[in-house]
Amino acid sequence: MKTDVLGVGIDNLTQAEALDAGWALLKEDSFHYIVTPNPEFILAAKRDENFRHTLNNAALALPDGIGVVYAAKILGRPLQGRCPGVDFAQALMARMALEGGALFLLGAKPGVAEQAAENLRQAHPGLNICGVHDGYFREDKPVVEKIKASGADVVFVCLGAPKQELWMAQNGPLTGAKLAIGLGGCLDVFAGNVQRAPEGWQKAGLEWLYRLIKEPSRIGRMAKLPLILVDALGARLGGK
Repeated sequence: MKTDVLGVGIDNLTQAEALDAGWALLKEDSFHYIVTPNPEFILAAKRDENFRHTLNNAALALPDGIGVVYAAKILGRPLQGRCPGVDFAQALMARMALEGGALFLLGAKPGVAEQAAENLRQAHPGLNICGVHDGYFREDKPVVEKIKASGADVVFVCLGAPKQELWMAQNGPLTGAKLAIGLGGCLDVFAGNVQRAPEGWQKAGLEWLYRLIKEPSRIGRMAKLPLILVDALGARLGGK
């Protein structure tokens, strides 16, 4: 049963539990998609019913941002902790490298997915990356056909929210893949273009601050962290 965080259902799982749940989905015959909500997602979902519906129809919704964890705590519905999409993806790839499965990388600027694929093959020997495509496309059909022809079991969809979630819900079943995961800017991380915060910052829940220091232009996005906390407090005081 999902935990309601301001209208968006979040799965209350540890990272290990999330990996097991994702792997179980991969073994099913039908298509599923996974979302990784952060505060921006939840605030956007309040205004956009279609986006909210798409998030709530996901097979798994993993709390990517520390703001989601804080908001759940304020609401009196504590989560076990963050489950960042990038960490989930790394764990899934490590398992795929050992147990099989084909991965397709979709998104980012031209050339980024190719570099990410090269790096990931080195990081996870045995990982089958069956294809890549950048995120700069106008028509879905050629991309869907390329994914289907590749024989992909899993697709990392890195188009940014809400585009990637809507794309997965609409096009995912047509790709022939078993599982699609919305991962935002993860391909830039895998390609080495963006550096994650040191482990200590991550464990302290301050990865957002590290990113802000490195990229001051993100201040507008980071300002949404306190907004979700204010909304959660208002909902708690209002008895919602």
